[in-house]
Amino acid sequence: MKKPLARLDLNLLFTLQLLLQEQSVSKAAKKLNVTPSTVSKSLTKLRDWFDDPLFVKTPRGLTPTPLALSMVKDLQDWLQIGSQILTTRGDEAPKDVRLNLEAESPLSLIMLNELTQSVYQRYPNAKIKMRNWDYDSIDSIVRGESDIGFSGRESHPRSKESLDALPYFIDFEVLFHDLPVVYLRKDHPALQEEWNLEAFLKYPHINIVWEKSETWALDEILTDLQLDRHIALTLAGFEQSLFMAAQSNHTMTTVAPNYCRRYVEQLHPNLTCLPIPLDEENAKKLLIPFTMIWHKRNAYNPIVLWLKDTLRELYQFEGKSV
Repeated sequence: MKKPLARLDLNLLFTLQLLLQEQSVSKAAKKLNVTPSTVSKSLTKLRDWFDDPLFVKTPRGLTPTPLALSMVKDLQDWLQIGSQILTTRGDEAPKDVRLNLEAESPLSLIMLNELTQSVYQRYPNAKIKMRNWDYDSIDSIVRGESDIGFSGRESHPRSKESLDALPYFIDFEVLFHDLPVVYLRKDHPALQEEWNLEAFLKYPHINIVWEKSETWALDEILTDLQLDRHIALTLAGFEQSLFMAAQSNHTMTTVAPNYCRRYVEQLHPNLTCLPIPLDEENAKKLLIPFTMIWHKRNAYNPIVLWLKDTLRELYQFEGKSV
């Protein structure tokens, strides 16, 4: 017998969504700011309503039943639409907005001031948490700890960091493409030579670790050509590699995204850049699609939708000088 919706406390559906997300009564209670006992009572009401246990206790926490799993997408859509309806009431912006972002650095530093100004103009009381993109960022988005990420991926067909390698439950949008370049001091001896692959490989390189990997598409291409780089120094990120490349008394160079020119102009004016001396076919394999990345659960989240529009305006450099 079909039960009338009016008899169901719709707050129970929000509790159910959190239980599906957290798979723990205590964690759901913490997010709801109530006691675990209150959540347990809500779960009992939900079990009675659906005539199903919904969750089974295991050593790792609560495991959803097939019926509970079948409701995940519908619950997400229902709650997102409900949020959208609520945020369109009147002109007052929602309070206590929290934005958790993951962004590749130094691009995040270049655009951070404009981004925060846009956020506070729209949501004056917003709290922003910005974290550097790293190997754990995708998992952070999946766990719901981050709303949206912004990072470069790779185009090389053998890359593990390509867009095709993203999980099926992750959505993305490419905002612009970037071709990495070589950064070196303006007094570097390489500038007195013909710039070719031999000159590029002649001098030691400063490398970075990217998502736990010390190699990237460039190394794959050089391996195919039976060549390799002499890595003299490996660092954690582009800011460090550019800082070291700018220091005197060495002949090291580094490779970083082309957009870093704006960062370099401000902090390391003694650096210049040259293209990576590869033929056109291999150079295309180095193309980096800079991409917004979010979980499908946020497809209709009005705040995330607004944030995507804002990031699109600030970061969409395609066809512009970067």
